[in-house]
Order: sequence, then C-alpha cells, then structure tokens
Amino acid sequence: MKMENRKRNLGLLLVSTLLGAFGQFFFKYAFNVPSSLWLWLFVGLVAYAASTLIYITVLSRSHLSWAYGIGGLAYIFATILAATVLMEDIPLIRWIGVGVIFVGVVLIGLS
Repeated sequence: MKMENRKRNLGLLLVSTLLGAFGQFFFKYAFNVPSSLWLWLFVGLVAYAASTLIYITVLSRSHLSWAYGIGGLAYIFATILAATVLMEDIPLIRWIGVGVIFVGVVLIGLS
C-alpha cells in the first residue's frame, strides 16, 4: 500500500473509531438524561452509522487484519470519554488494559 493511501486510511480509521466511541457515549448519555432520551439515542445512531460507513470505505482499500486492529482505538476513546465526561471511576487494572491495547494498536499500525 502506498504511504499516502496508508495515511489517508489511517486518518479515516481515526475518524471512524472516534465516531464509534462517540456513538457509544451518546447511547450511555441518553440514559443519564431521560428527558431527551430519544434525541441522544438518535445522535448516537447517526455517529455509529457514520462510523460504519467510513469503516466500510477503509475496508475496501486495506487489509481487514490491519483495519480491525486499529479499530481497537475505539475502546481507548470510549474509556477516556467515560472517565472524563461521564465521570466513571475506571479501575487501575482497566487503565493498564487500555495501555496494552494502545501498544497493540501502535504495533499493528506500524506493520
């Protein structure tokens, strides 16, 4: 794969994983704000759908094993959103897991 294509696909994957994490965040947030439950569920669905469409585009241009591995960033992004916005208490062992996932994603990205 050419370097410019690889960078473009990586950028698209970053956007896709961020949108996927935001989709999950809005699904959870919807239940924290019952008065606007359907609004936030809809926003989550739109973010998730956009994430999926971008991901399909990347899959048409790259290897599944690479794209799916980079998709691990979604877990990292979702955990950071949970801790910073939802104020969830994340145990140390989970942060260690997030670190391991990050190292794995970096290694996959370099391959």
